[in-house]
Amino acid sequence: MTEPEIETSVPFRAGEEGYASFRIPAVVVTPSGALLAFCEGRVGSSSDAGNIDIVLKRSTDGGRTWGPLRSAATNGSGLAGNPAPVVLDTGRILLVYVRNAAAATEDAIRRGRVSAADGRRVWVRHSDDEGATWSTSREITQATKRTSWRWYATTPGHALQLGTGRVVVPANHSLPPTGGDTGTEGRYNGGHCLLSDDRGRTWRIGYVDDNTDGYVNVNETTAAELPDGRVYFNTRNDSPSPGNRADAYSADGGESLVTPFRPQAGLTGPVVQGSLLQLRDPDVLLFSGPADPDARALMTIRASTDDGTTWRPVHTVDGLPAAYSDLVRVDDGTVGLLHETGDFGPYEKIVFRRIPVTALT
Repeated sequence: MTEPEIETSVPFRAGEEGYASFRIPAVVVTPSGALLAFCEGRVGSSSDAGNIDIVLKRSTDGGRTWGPLRSAATNGSGLAGNPAPVVLDTGRILLVYVRNAAAATEDAIRRGRVSAADGRRVWVRHSDDEGATWSTSREITQATKRTSWRWYATTPGHALQLGTGRVVVPANHSLPPTGGDTGTEGRYNGGHCLLSDDRGRTWRIGYVDDNTDGYVNVNETTAAELPDGRVYFNTRNDSPSPGNRADAYSADGGESLVTPFRPQAGLTGPVVQGSLLQLRDPDVLLFSGPADPDARALMTIRASTDDGTTWRPVHTVDGLPAAYSDLVRVDDGTVGLLHETGDFGPYEKIVFRRIPVTALT
C-alpha cells in the first residue's frame, strides 16, 4: 500500500526577516481558501519578554509556498503576543491578543511587581481583506480580565466561532498568592474563556476554573466544537501529577463547565501547549502536540472518535525537538499542522505540514 504524500514548507525561520526568533504559531483558513499563518516575531532573542510583534504570512496554494512577511499587531518596543485568530461567518478575521511592557516578565507579573498599565492587557482588531490590512486595535481588558488576575494569556492557537455564531477564545490567568507563596507556584494558574455574541464588538468572561489545590493547574488551553454542539476544552496542566494534560466540556457554549478540568491521561507528553481540530465527514477530533513524556519532542497528531474520552496516535511527524502547534482544515482532503521544530532545538523554525485526511482517520 502506497503511503500518502506529506508535503512540508517553512514559513518562518529564526534569524531571518528581521527577527531573532519566531514562536507561538496559529493558523486559519479564509473564505477564499487562503491560509494565514500567524506567530510572534521576537526581535532581540527567543525570550518570552522584550520587543515582540505578531506577524503573519499568507499562502494561496494550500501551504506549499508563502507570501511576504506582514505585520498583524505591534506594541511599539513592547510586546504584542499570543495571537488568537478566528475567521467569522462574515469573512472578517478577528485577532484577539495581549500586550505588555517589554520589561514585564512573566515572573515579575506573577509576583505582583508590575503595574496594571505595564502588565498583561487584552486587545482585539480585525481584517476584512484576508489579513492584508487591519483595523485599529481596541482594548477589551476591562471586560475580559478580572482586576485580581496577574498573568494573562489568550489560547495560543486559533479561536472558535460556534455554530450559534458565538466566538469563544480560550484563555488563562494567574491568581494572587496566599501565605508565604510568591505567586509563581503552579497552583495559582487558572483557566477561563472569552465570549462574544456579536462577532467581536462586545466581550465578556465565560467559565472560570480556579483550583489552587495543586492537582490540576489549568494553563494554555485549546478548544473545539463537537458534533453535538458541546465545546471541548483541553489544557496544559502545570502540576507535577497526575499528568500534563487535562480536559473539560461545556454544554452552554463556554458559559460554564459541566465539571471542572480533570486529568486526561490518554495524551502523554511534556508540559506544553497543544491544539485541537474537530473534523466533520468523518467526525474525528484531532489533537497535536509533542508525545515525548519528558521533553518537547516527537510532534504527534492523535485522534479521538468518542469526543475526547480516549485517544490514539495517528501521525508522528518525526523524533526531533518540537513544541507549540496549531491545526487547520486546509480543504476536504487535507489537514494542516503548523508547528515549532528544529534539528537541535524546538525553536529553530516553524514548519507547515500538509497531511491527507486519510492518514489521520
